[in-house]
Amino acid sequence: MKKYCLAAALSLACLTPAAHADTLLGLYLGAEGWQSEPEGSFAEKGNLQEFNFEDETYTSLYASLEHPVPLVPNVKLKYTELELTGNTTLTDTFEFGGSNFTVGTTANTVADLSHIDYILYYELFDNDLVSFDFGINAKQFDADVTVTGEVNGAQVTETVDFSGFVPLGYLRAEVGLPLTGLSVFAEGSLLAIDDSKIQDYQIGIAWEFIDNLAVDVALRAGYRSLVLELDDIDDFDSDIDASGPFAGLQVHF
Repeated sequence: MKKYCLAAALSLACLTPAAHADTLLGLYLGAEGWQSEPEGSFAEKGNLQEFNFEDETYTSLYASLEHPVPLVPNVKLKYTELELTGNTTLTDTFEFGGSNFTVGTTANTVADLSHIDYILYYELFDNDLVSFDFGINAKQFDADVTVTGEVNGAQVTETVDFSGFVPLGYLRAEVGLPLTGLSVFAEGSLLAIDDSKIQDYQIGIAWEFIDNLAVDVALRAGYRSLVLELDDIDDFDSDIDASGPFAGLQVHF
């Protein structure tokens, strides 16, 4: 998780001077807290094993740079923290990391599925009343999943790593409510190929309480849903659903 935080911080630092150097550029920086109630299952081989995951509050950071150059896409980077902690009583054979965990015993897991989104997008509309963006998203995973449990009477810990980029389509829309500083928005990325599906979207309302020539600042709140149905991605299968309310702050230079 530390390497992702460092990457996000470096990205923000690199983008900031560009915003001050040219008033034609628009820089958005945001931070959100996301209260999630994750549920689901995963496996390395064989049947998916369902775990009882703890409710968590995660952090999400993003930065986007917009410019007026024709045909060149705008850029958005987004880091999402997603570390799942849970346990289960095994009712069926569960093979993970080369070990067959004993049926009827308790298995504990820590699954770090934190990731970075690299988004390239175009603005179809961009004004105070309506904005609409579309593009592509490369979601990068560099994850590790650890399971601790009993194997033939002994406590065993197995860790499985998987990494890679997953391409998704990207859409974002926002509609402003005149003279109020309020707007409603929806943003999402989606992929569905064969038996794999990734769905990451959020809907909400924003209140821009600072609006001047130097900076705009808005409070944002709503609901986020992240579904990771992975089928044989680097020998890893999952069916994870992490959803819940979020709130955060966005600054526009």
